[in-house]
Amino acid sequence: MARIRVPLNNFSFGEVSPSLRSRTDSPVYVAAAESVKNFFIRAEGGVINRPGTERIYEFGLTYDAALAQQVRLEPFIFSDDEKYIIAFSNVRIDIFRIATNGTVSHVQTLTADVNGDAVPFDNTNLVEFTYTQKGDFMFIAHRTFLCRELVRTGLTTFEMRVFAFDQSIDGNKKHQPYYNFQGAGTTISSSGTSGTVTLTCSQNYFAAGHVGTRLLIGETEALISVFTNATTVTAILQGELTTQLDIDALKTKKDSNKIEVTHVLHGLASGATVVIAEAGGLGGIAASNINGSRTISRIIDDNKYEITAGASATSEADGGGSPTVKSSAATTEWYEQSYSALRGFPQAITFHEDRLWFGGTPSQPDGLWGSKTGYYFNFDIGTAEDDDAIDIDASVGVTNQIRHLVSNRDLQVFASQSEFYVPAFQDAPVTPAKAKVSLQTPVGSGYVRPQSLDGATLYVQATGTAIREYIFSDSEAAYTSTMVSLLSSHLISNPIQLTTVKGSLARPGAYGMFIMDNGEIAAFHSLRDEKRAGWMRWETEGRFHSVCAVDEDLFTVSIRDTGAGTNKLVLEQFNTSMKMDFCNDFTGSNGVFDVSSHFANGATVEVVDGTEFLGTFTVGSGNVDVSAVKLSTAAQIGYRFTPELKTLPIDGAVPGGPLTGAPRKITKVTLDLENTLSVSVNGTDMIIRTVQQNQASGVAAVSGKEEFRVLGYSKDPRVTISQSAPLSIQINGLVTEVAF
Repeated sequence: MARIRVPLNNFSFGEVSPSLRSRTDSPVYVAAAESVKNFFIRAEGGVINRPGTERIYEFGLTYDAALAQQVRLEPFIFSDDEKYIIAFSNVRIDIFRIATNGTVSHVQTLTADVNGDAVPFDNTNLVEFTYTQKGDFMFIAHRTFLCRELVRTGLTTFEMRVFAFDQSIDGNKKHQPYYNFQGAGTTISSSGTSGTVTLTCSQNYFAAGHVGTRLLIGETEALISVFTNATTVTAILQGELTTQLDIDALKTKKDSNKIEVTHVLHGLASGATVVIAEAGGLGGIAASNINGSRTISRIIDDNKYEITAGASATSEADGGGSPTVKSSAATTEWYEQSYSALRGFPQAITFHEDRLWFGGTPSQPDGLWGSKTGYYFNFDIGTAEDDDAIDIDASVGVTNQIRHLVSNRDLQVFASQSEFYVPAFQDAPVTPAKAKVSLQTPVGSGYVRPQSLDGATLYVQATGTAIREYIFSDSEAAYTSTMVSLLSSHLISNPIQLTTVKGSLARPGAYGMFIMDNGEIAAFHSLRDEKRAGWMRWETEGRFHSVCAVDEDLFTVSIRDTGAGTNKLVLEQFNTSMKMDFCNDFTGSNGVFDVSSHFANGATVEVVDGTEFLGTFTVGSGNVDVSAVKLSTAAQIGYRFTPELKTLPIDGAVPGGPLTGAPRKITKVTLDLENTLSVSVNGTDMIIRTVQQNQASGVAAVSGKEEFRVLGYSKDPRVTISQSAPLSIQINGLVTEVAF
């Protein structure tokens, strides 16, 4: 019987789809596996068991399977030694502080903002809102509520505020975005130029929801106080109904009493009355014959009209200083505030180039707004100076609902149907004059917040069936959206949250952790410089519900039955010192441990004492009794998770062709192990303890080559590596001997 030896020393491509079983021709085949469960892929190519989780805090919630997410974790990092976990739930925020020694403690619960109103997060929007953080402020955005600010006011104290736009010194102007929601040619007129007035629209426009919103008429804001009908409302003018004209906006003609006025998008009609103020003398006409009540004699175009002065000019001239125009006449130059309960609120938010950016409301789904430079509460577009606010649309012929903004080398824009970006400029910031939105890829993003990883931005495709990376391609001079889950598509099941881990948990490399709707974590490993990337699957007894990385620490909310028959939501931390999940260190006496603070009677748990697995036990009377096995005084107790590495069918090329489909058997498997305390191959355990070892001492970990004999023929022989005890395991590679 002929034999060949097939080495498998690299699992960098991780767990791949079963559909690749026949692709023995692909380089991926020899660097991947059919199952990589509860393992970390190491940067060197081998695998090591993932950390267990340490129980930290139990939320007072019972799991509801009908809800996508009941608790959502997000990081809040103020400095290297002041870090927090923010846990959002239904009308509630729980705040946890991570001390410098790594201890996590619950420090505060918020259920209302500083005005006494309930926090706006609930079971309907928990998986959809997005956020950005800078210093003491976390800004949180969703299309159903005005941006909220979670503000750190002390080492262990936070408060919730409603985002408030800056106002002018006199309080008459709120520096917020405005938009002309009305149809073309729709006019509005006022019963006066100051105080409480009646506003009349030429078309049905108003609704009861307009009460409390502001209109911008010319340069004067009007606060709507009473809704009368679809064409009429009562409003309080914030100052006089005035428009500031550009400098030298007046022009005279010799021997004529007509003055041409440049008034951009004036919206006025011939015969309307305006009041000119603060104009200087011009062309021989005294200021007193220009200022005052004047009648529009002719409309020249949308930006110019003529008025009749009190005298004729002696020369042709441009000037007039910096005049203002007051008028209550019907005009098309009016706008409504962009954000309101009636129009909706921004869905996306980020900081980029010292501006706060908002994107995408229900009424302006492709709208994009950037604050004034360095003034994050001021969105006044002013005169489009370099530091003025930015107001642009991602207009590309179809309506895209902007869902996320990411600050990377450029401002990246993720919408429901496409991906865009606002280009950066070398040695120059984005300005109102230069800002533009460029369409890149027609894929579309879901509500999972994108994250940067290893030089790219990971995002979930709108269909929930694929993970893509958005990265600039120098060869194409454009962004591309490469599907990084293509070879492992079976692992992607409607992701609900993403976090990224960069070189933590004693593991080199960068990882993206996706919470799936089936309660598993699909972990993506990327080493771009080495051109290696792969997927792992993590599961637990219960479900993973939320995941959050705070610098090098990784936290999760898990669904656990503590033994009482009810699934609870629990905050846990992935900890390399923990051998199991929902695990803690316990002290006891003569092998009896009080676990009543963690487990209910009837819970089935695993017990590890140092390097020894003592077995599976049932909690009774609040205790775990292992005295029949060992009189331990310290142990870890928790729920087991089982690592599994299952190879693709072992194949090889021999004279006459490949072995694909031919009956063959694996006769021997040689594992290259590192610090391993429990391992099995195709169900056969390796005996760690030997007769030469001191039976009273702990078990010594194995490092080196170990052989396993395997029985049985198959047309698709595989090697399944697992373990029967929740202890350390690391596999650097393996060699299989195949007989045929």
